[in-house]
Amino acid sequence: MMQHVGEILLVEDDPGLRTMLRGMLELHDYVVSEAQQRETALHMLRANPAIRIVILDFGLPPHAHDITEGLATLKAIQSEIMAVKVIVLTGQDEEAAALEAIREGAFDFLAKPASSDTILRAIERAFLFLQKENELSLQGITRIAVNAQVADGLKGIRTDAEERLVRQILKETGFNVYQSAKRLGVKRENIYYFMKKFGIARDD
Repeated sequence: MMQHVGEILLVEDDPGLRTMLRGMLELHDYVVSEAQQRETALHMLRANPAIRIVILDFGLPPHAHDITEGLATLKAIQSEIMAVKVIVLTGQDEEAAALEAIREGAFDFLAKPASSDTILRAIERAFLFLQKENELSLQGITRIAVNAQVADGLKGIRTDAEERLVRQILKETGFNVYQSAKRLGVKRENIYYFMKKFGIARDD
């Protein structure tokens, strides 16, 4: 197993399954936090940047029998450009859940019941991707993901990519405008312009 480069957040409302998964992960020396629903999970992610992997059940309360709440949690994580990889683990409508998970940028999708080996391999792949993305970042390369409707045309795609890149660079530099401008090859005034244009505040 590769060296661990972060903690894992387990978002699962079933206490029995959550305890079993946590025990399995801790046996493999992972540091694990737990959340039962969306707001708790988002609060923990914002408060603890050491969390790099999220194992997310799509069937969360108050809609435990469909993918609505789990999908909303995934969308929230992606919209805030959190530096985590999300592994969706669910027993809900597998085909629909897989499609939505991929659409919203999940790193991997595992259908319940997933074996320990399957989960561990997914986690190892996610940590490997994080490690390689960090190496690229040190080389000045930032990877962004953009969802696009072809019918929206290139202008909408460019705007979305521009916003995500600015948000990501600001987040990576701790909202250091000088460093962000340097990384993007623009003037500091341009960073302030982008922040105003996209409604970006330090609290974001």
